[in-house]
Amino acid sequence: MSTRSRFPAFRAVLAGLLACAAAACASPGPAMSQDLPAPELPPGQAPTYADLVTMAMAADTVAIVAVEEQIPFPPERAPNVPPDEVRLYVESLTQSLLSAPQAVGSQLVFVVDQRRDADGDPPDLEERRFLLFGDLAPGQPGALQLLSSDSMLPAGPQIEARVRRVLTQLAAADVPPAITGLRDVISVPGNLAGESETQMFVETETGAPVSLTVIRRPGMKPQWGVSLGELVDASARPPERESLAWFQFACFLPRELPADSFLQRDRASQDQAREDYAFILSELGPCERRFT
Repeated sequence: MSTRSRFPAFRAVLAGLLACAAAACASPGPAMSQDLPAPELPPGQAPTYADLVTMAMAADTVAIVAVEEQIPFPPERAPNVPPDEVRLYVESLTQSLLSAPQAVGSQLVFVVDQRRDADGDPPDLEERRFLLFGDLAPGQPGALQLLSSDSMLPAGPQIEARVRRVLTQLAAADVPPAITGLRDVISVPGNLAGESETQMFVETETGAPVSLTVIRRPGMKPQWGVSLGELVDASARPPERESLAWFQFACFLPRELPADSFLQRDRASQDQAREDYAFILSELGPCERRFT
């Protein structure tokens, strides 16, 4: 590996990236096995849907690049990097621009922390393809500041398809508002034993009306759904898995109903509401994260 950069203005760009390297490289990137039959991380190590949405929302630029050259930082220029890691200045060719606030050239440079190989050498990233989440560095054309070292992922058809789907969802006009809390919880018994309806109104960042409803009928599994609008829809359905609505509810609903959210004072109504809320959380499933 040559230390002579084939990219123009190497020293100027490197100097600028040095200033933001500590923030962008707070943690080393994921360990990447050289023995994998495909370049992507295996399913048990790959980012989850929540990871991808979180990174896509935080980054102004998402790109697929091929690494051309890597240059290790001298230890004195990366004093905060642990001995088993190395900070790399990476030069890459832009292969696909999935999202960006402006046009990006054919070359991208960035800084990333990586774990050293077993022999203590820097990992060999050259000629490998990666998917990057980051922000274009102001005043430094062609320089990208990664969200973190975890936001450089081995590229491949599966991760690329998943990220494109997430970006398409985020670009849609009906993106659900961010959830900030719960209020006005009420549970009303029906005419039959075991029959009830619970309504919970969700607070959102934009103030848009959102509510949750759980309907119980004797001998039937509880039915629940989400209503987006002023009127509570009795036929509302749960959000689809790996949708932005599912992401908002699974990742940002509180783990239990706030004590001040109940409109009723009686214990029975509150207990029924808590049971129905626990049912919703179990149906949504965990907001699993591995990278964010």
